[in-house]
Amino acid sequence: MGRVTERRKVIRIRDGAVSTRPDTLVAEEPLEIRLNGKPLAITMRTPGDDFALAAGFLVSEGVLAEAPDLRNIVYCAGATADGSNTYNVVDVTTAPGVTVPDITLERNVYTTSSCGLCGKASLDAVRTTTRHPIADTPPLRVTPELLAGLPDRLRAAQRVFDRTGGLHAAALFDEHGELLDVREDVGRHNAVDKLVGRALQNGGLPLSRTVLMVSGRASFELAQKAVMAGIPVLAAVSAPSSLAVDLAAETGMTLVGFLRGSSMNVYAGEERIALRAAAVRA
Repeated sequence: MGRVTERRKVIRIRDGAVSTRPDTLVAEEPLEIRLNGKPLAITMRTPGDDFALAAGFLVSEGVLAEAPDLRNIVYCAGATADGSNTYNVVDVTTAPGVTVPDITLERNVYTTSSCGLCGKASLDAVRTTTRHPIADTPPLRVTPELLAGLPDRLRAAQRVFDRTGGLHAAALFDEHGELLDVREDVGRHNAVDKLVGRALQNGGLPLSRTVLMVSGRASFELAQKAVMAGIPVLAAVSAPSSLAVDLAAETGMTLVGFLRGSSMNVYAGEERIALRAAAVRA
C-alpha cells in the first residue's frame, strides 16, 4: 500500500546559501471507488483509511446511511494489466435492498461542487435526500470559548502535517470539546469522508451531538457532507461559501467561519452558540 509520506530531493535556498537535501512530502495517489463491481468515482487522496474514505463518500452520496447498509469493502486484486494490486482501487458491496445510483459515464451526483447543480436545486437535493436530518434533541449548546480552543487542538493532533506542512485535517469533537477522531488528507473533503466513514463502520451515525472542525474553508461540499451525517455544528478556520451558508440555514446546521483565536463569525444556527445576550450587538 502507498505510504502517507514520500521523500524527494529539493534544492534549498536560504539567505543566498544553496544546499541539497531530502524533503518529506505528503503522498498523493488516485483512489478508484467501485460500487458493487462498477466504477463510480476517482478521487485524489493521501493513502490510508481508504475503506473509511469510500464509506464516507457513499454516505455523502446518499447510498449508505448506517452500518447494516454496508456488506463489505475490499481492495481489488489484479487492478493492473499484469494482475498486481496497486491498493488504489476499492470495491464497496452494499447489503441487499440498498438503492444504488444509476452509474453512467456522466454521473449525475447531486452533492458535489462539480456536479453542475447550484443554488436552490443543490439545497433541495441535500435536504430531501439525507436520511439523518439534523435533530440534536435537546439542542446542542457550545460556548465561544469552547469553539476558540478547537483549532489548536486540531492542529496538535495533525501528526503528518508536522512532517510535511501539506495536509488538510478534519476532527470530530463532542459537545464538551473532547476530541473523538481526527483524519488528515491532501483533500479536505477526503478528510471529512474518512471521519464520516469510520463513524458509519462503527455504527456511530448520525453524529447528532458533535462539532466538525475543518482546517480550511467551509465549502458547500463540506457543509453537505456534514448535513448528510447529521452533524449539527460545522466550524472552519477560514471563510464559508455563500451556498454553504444557505445550506446551513436551510437544514438547521450551525456554521462558524474564520475561527481564529477568540474571534469567529457565526453565519447560521446561532441558537446553538451560548452567547451572553448583552454582548450581542446588531
